[in-house]
Amino acid sequence: MDVSRRKFFKICAGGMAGTTAAVLGFSPKAALAEVRNFKLLRAKETRNTCTYCSVGCGLLMYSLGDGSKNAKSSIFHIEGDPDHPVNRGALCPKGAGLLDYIHSESRLRYPEYRAPGSDKWQRISWEDAFARISRLMKDDRDANFVEKNEQNVTVNRWLSTGMLCASAASNETGMLTQKFVRSLGMLAVDNQARV
Repeated sequence: MDVSRRKFFKICAGGMAGTTAAVLGFSPKAALAEVRNFKLLRAKETRNTCTYCSVGCGLLMYSLGDGSKNAKSSIFHIEGDPDHPVNRGALCPKGAGLLDYIHSESRLRYPEYRAPGSDKWQRISWEDAFARISRLMKDDRDANFVEKNEQNVTVNRWLSTGMLCASAASNETGMLTQKFVRSLGMLAVDNQARV
């Protein structure tokens, strides 16, 4: 586009005239008079940790819902926690997109079980899921627990099962997980931070 100096000044003058006309009242009054409320005004703030990777960034999640009976609160905004020592308020693209993950239709919200040979998943209760996991762990430990090695030295090992821990957990949670797993005799313990 070829613009001369004279044409440039005409364009600028026309823009200023339009802006001046808008300020003097030639624009919709309702749009100028409307006061926009702060979107987090009545929201409940909840602190959490991002679950995507092993960094463990802090989150602030905001939800609406007064907590009354039969009222379900809904998260509508997520941002980084500026007071968190890991991320200091910053979030990576995956953490910034957590709101889409939370409201995704394909998000798993309850435990499901698929019977051997079946092609369908069926919903089960949390109690059934914990009972099944506990039963399978106990059966495997009873079948594969090694009390003594070939030299008749007590080793108390359970080598057929392992544990993958969450690295976004606190040090205290990690210590309790290690104590629990080691008390069962598991040697294969790893952390998500190494994966």
